[in-house]
Amino acid sequence: MFLRSKKLAGIVAFIAFVLLGSCGTDGEEGCDSPLVANLPPSSFRSSSQLSSSHGPVFAKVNRREGAGGWSPLLSDKYQWLEVDLERRTQVTAVATQGRYGSSDWLTAYLLMFSDSGHNWRQYRQEDSLGAFPGNSNADSVVQYKLDQPVIARYLRLIPLDWNPTGRIGLRLEIYGCRYTSDVASFDGRSSFVYRLSVRTSWTAMEIISLKFKTLKNSGTLLHAKGQRDHSLNLVLEKGKLLLYHQQGVSSASGGKLLVSLGSLLDDQHWHHVKLERISTHLNLTVDKNTQQVHIPAELSHWHIHTLSAGAAQSHGLQKPILLNRNFHGCLENLLYNDLNLIKLVKQNSPHVTAVGSMTFSCTEPVSVAVTFTDSHSFLQLPGLTSWSSGVASVTLQFRTWNKAGLLLTFALQQQEGSVFLYLSEARLRLQISKADRTLLELSAGSGLNDGQWHSVELSSRENHLSITVDKDEGATAQTSIPLPLTSESQLFFGGCPAQSLECRNPSEVFQGCMRLLTLDNQPVDLIKVQQRLLGNYSNLQIDMCGIIDRCSPSHCEHGGRCTQSWSTFHCNCSNSGYRGATCHSSKYEQSCEMYKHKGNTSGLYHIDVDGSGPVKPQLVYCNMTEDKTWVVIQHNNTELTRIQASSDRNQHFAHLDYFSEEEQLASIISQSEQCEQELSFLCRRSRLFNSLDGAPFSWWVGGPGSGQIQNYWGGAVPRSRQCACGLKDTCLDSSFYCNCDADYDQWTDDSGLLTHKESLPVRSLVLGDIQRSRSEAAYKVGPLRCHGDKNFWNAAFFDKETSYLHFPTFHGELNADISFLFKTTFSSGVFLENLGIKDFIRIELSSSTEVVFSFDVGNGPREVKVKTSLPLNDSRWHSVRAERNVKEASLRVDNFPANTQEAPADGLIHLQLNSQLFIGGTASRQKGFLGCIRSLQLNGITLDLEERAKITPGVRPGCPGHCSSYGKLCENKGGCVEKPNGFSCDCSHSAFTGAFCHKEVSASFESTTSITYIVKDPYELSENSSTMPSSIYSDITLRGENISLSFRTSQSPTMLLYVSSFHREYLILLINKHDELEIRYKLHSSRDVEVLSSRVMNLADGRLHAVTIRRQADTVSVQIDQNAREDFNLTSDVEFNSIKSVILGRVPETEGLDAELSGLGSLGFTGCLSGVRFNSICPLKAALLHPDSRVIVTSPLVQSSCASSSQAGPYAAETTHSLSDQPRSVDPGQPLVNVIRSDSALIGGVIAVVIFVTMSALAVMARFICTRKETFQNHQVKAAQPEDSREFPFSSQADSLGVPSENQREFFI
Repeated sequence: MFLRSKKLAGIVAFIAFVLLGSCGTDGEEGCDSPLVANLPPSSFRSSSQLSSSHGPVFAKVNRREGAGGWSPLLSDKYQWLEVDLERRTQVTAVATQGRYGSSDWLTAYLLMFSDSGHNWRQYRQEDSLGAFPGNSNADSVVQYKLDQPVIARYLRLIPLDWNPTGRIGLRLEIYGCRYTSDVASFDGRSSFVYRLSVRTSWTAMEIISLKFKTLKNSGTLLHAKGQRDHSLNLVLEKGKLLLYHQQGVSSASGGKLLVSLGSLLDDQHWHHVKLERISTHLNLTVDKNTQQVHIPAELSHWHIHTLSAGAAQSHGLQKPILLNRNFHGCLENLLYNDLNLIKLVKQNSPHVTAVGSMTFSCTEPVSVAVTFTDSHSFLQLPGLTSWSSGVASVTLQFRTWNKAGLLLTFALQQQEGSVFLYLSEARLRLQISKADRTLLELSAGSGLNDGQWHSVELSSRENHLSITVDKDEGATAQTSIPLPLTSESQLFFGGCPAQSLECRNPSEVFQGCMRLLTLDNQPVDLIKVQQRLLGNYSNLQIDMCGIIDRCSPSHCEHGGRCTQSWSTFHCNCSNSGYRGATCHSSKYEQSCEMYKHKGNTSGLYHIDVDGSGPVKPQLVYCNMTEDKTWVVIQHNNTELTRIQASSDRNQHFAHLDYFSEEEQLASIISQSEQCEQELSFLCRRSRLFNSLDGAPFSWWVGGPGSGQIQNYWGGAVPRSRQCACGLKDTCLDSSFYCNCDADYDQWTDDSGLLTHKESLPVRSLVLGDIQRSRSEAAYKVGPLRCHGDKNFWNAAFFDKETSYLHFPTFHGELNADISFLFKTTFSSGVFLENLGIKDFIRIELSSSTEVVFSFDVGNGPREVKVKTSLPLNDSRWHSVRAERNVKEASLRVDNFPANTQEAPADGLIHLQLNSQLFIGGTASRQKGFLGCIRSLQLNGITLDLEERAKITPGVRPGCPGHCSSYGKLCENKGGCVEKPNGFSCDCSHSAFTGAFCHKEVSASFESTTSITYIVKDPYELSENSSTMPSSIYSDITLRGENISLSFRTSQSPTMLLYVSSFHREYLILLINKHDELEIRYKLHSSRDVEVLSSRVMNLADGRLHAVTIRRQADTVSVQIDQNAREDFNLTSDVEFNSIKSVILGRVPETEGLDAELSGLGSLGFTGCLSGVRFNSICPLKAALLHPDSRVIVTSPLVQSSCASSSQAGPYAAETTHSLSDQPRSVDPGQPLVNVIRSDSALIGGVIAVVIFVTMSALAVMARFICTRKETFQNHQVKAAQPEDSREFPFSSQADSLGVPSENQREFFI
């Protein structure tokens, strides 16, 4: 019974120990006990007291002793109240109260904490805002719960503001609980090694956690060694914590850096570190920041054998990362998988070997620092009496982020000059000046604004003056000019007092920290300075270094580089592809569809499929030549590749590497409405599948990630083991499902498109049946092509003011960007709203010309407004983009100037929302939006408005009516056609072609070239004319014409256009012998020709000229290029009857023309014609693109570009346009081939590949074009076995960019 009781007592004691010990790590549950009420009077200190009854000992909440609380002698910002909790304690909350029965209370204060009563640290909310809200009267108690508990022995409260009609008055309470821990102190020579007992199996998780504090900026914290001599090293270097992977006992390398985290960790404050190995990745946490890194392959099944703490090299371990840099400081609660290693050292565990002098308490050297916070900060110290001997020295250490600032200045009384020791461009400079004339200038050091501590020594003795930076590690400069310092000299550090006659500062003020100030090797007692017993100061924080690393962690996203000064940070977004204050917003559009609807044409573009999300921008080809907009993604083998038979191998393997990364490919496929990829197999005695039962000879791998094996071919459906011909029942041999499976000794093929997005892209190809004699094959895998942007047209129509869509809470704590398009006929309404307890975010149309972006992150409501000069309720699409980050908030509407509002320097930064996100309305169902919202994206994620609208009353999915906004993109008389998702341009009545009817249709003419467009045949004159191509010709009588064309020629005279009639009437455009334009009208067969001559000269100069002619009855206007319009009047007649034909080039029949015109007609035209349009007839376009019975073409007609002096290549118009060619405003999302920047190398490489592919294709085509025709002459006869042909009859098509072949034709008609 006694033994059982003893065991039970032991278990109870163990549980109690564990529970108490847990306070050293977590222990927050129930940690809210009042701590001040029972403290003795000796635990309270203050900067001063108004009287003995106003002393700090009376500053206890709800106590009325003395004067009812603490009040200092003076009410200013240099006062403080300090509480000693007698031991390190976990503090979770602070409460304040005013002085009893008075008008004295605080309205705002700072909270500082310390372990030693020195080296104070300010508690910050969200790492930015330091001020706590105080009281509004003397009686109420205001409690503030700390977001992160503080572990400290001393707390100091500094008043910032107080009741303006009273003075500082305070009672306080502190809440928390006891904190226990195991601590070990390392002196730079001590360490210990823990050796694990034999491990039976590998575990998926290992965790090491600890706290440390140090004044040294470098040293090795941990060295974890496992099997195969692999090790992980956790080292402190320049105040940052670095994790290295090292291999080999005698490895001479410094190891591979896996991750770097934290900054300014040498501040002699406790920092929490946790290293987790979880399956395939490592998590490193420093204080509140965590970074994840994938485990190197060689560590995939690695685990720790020995763990060394505090030593750079110990007990035969590898070469240290930091030579001779052991850890100097304290470690607390070093846990390995919940095993307390420091406790094992204390217990002399056989698994632990300790080296050197290690103690189990943390003694701190007292080092008092001073912080220069702003432009009014300075420290003034008197000279020493010993300086009368002419020998003087001043030393100090400083740290700062600023490149410039005054460190020290003093006057030379005898020489009437001044000495300045200051930073300029991050170098230390010493300047001696007199009467604004520089007598001496020295400089030393560089890069001194890196936030590290740097030592400076200024030494003066007879005939010698020197400045030294960082002793042995820095630089020294010296001169023979002495400094005659005296005991009457006044030294000013950091800046000058206002309106001082003794001190002037030609540089900027110093913002940063200083410590270890000495005058002639005598330390300056900064505590006496704080007590006003020595020197003078203003706007200083004494006994603390308040430097903050605003770049750790960095708020710069997407690889933006962070730089900082004392008060702010800056993100350099160069070469990142992003922009904005934090490099949050992408420079590029999210799809080719978006580029198209900004009026861009085909070319190479960067697209960023998820906007501000993590997927990087990618360079793709956007093919906009069709009604659909295709994004084309190339890979490393889009050419037709031939495989020769070989008995040495059974299979041919081809791996495809795409020019886009995996995440980019997956995002494009997911976002697109349809994707496709050509897959072709050309064969001769080389089978694909052979049968439905046996193992296939060939297969391909496709789909997301590593892909899956696919057993169908282009044109068939997944899992069918068929080719296109099998699906259509058109195979050469009906007993097989692929042409190649018939195993004919002839060339045949199985080709088609793969269209199932789940199987794309094709990643690799395995081709079998290539080892047999006479087996031959070739394959081609085209580029991945996708069209349709599901996000861009996703829309909802709100037809009731009380209707709205709701979505989950928007999470944009530090960065939030919101973009959408809207159209409405109403003048106000809320687009979007999301609420928190106090925080909120809202975007609304406040009037017909104003959009407001409002939010609150805890610093009070703020608004960013954009007023427009044009109404926004015009039923056209308008774009809105709002962004809020830790530096600023901005709002842009359409292309109007954006409005930006900076965030407060020390304000709260986290946007904390908790309600549903409301779209098109608010939770109160008031001020709802009426109209359409489209393409709504939050931080790059598109909200599916259409799906939610389908189940929401008062909201309809989709929103028609796009031509009102985008119709202007249809150029050159092209008509806008509405579509459910978007629009298209109808170019049937335009002389131009292309997605926007913007692409010229032009051709080179020789003297024998002729195009005749027959408007009406003779037999049609008596028939109903409803079948005519245009209603204009229903009565065959014209009272007006609209003519436009462009030409380039060096021939004169020459005829440009001839319009004939059945009644010997005609209209002719020609260049006369004086190189001028003439329009000749003969509108009545019995009257003379009327000649209209333009005054514009030199039209046959070989340059491109544009002509526009409009006639309305007897009024004719002529416009040539940019010249002034010329107006003429006809006198003979106004009706042009019975139009017969429109002729370009040589006129085949000149009946009815006089001798001069007949001669011109027979000479023909030599040059280039483009964009020819006669009313709605486009004869040149009809001849080139739509030849039919109405168009007669004689002699060769070659399509070319009139805009170029030489014939352009097939892609010239698509890939070489520049920003200056764009008719619209310059935008960062313009085609990247057009911008001279760092991306040009990449683009040049892509273009070079395109040229190489094209030339290779042409070579192959020339080699096999004849035999291809012969081989396939009788291909339609399925059952017959054709004659043997050994030639390879197929060629690669130069269509890797997906441009339609009509742009590459040469016509012989």
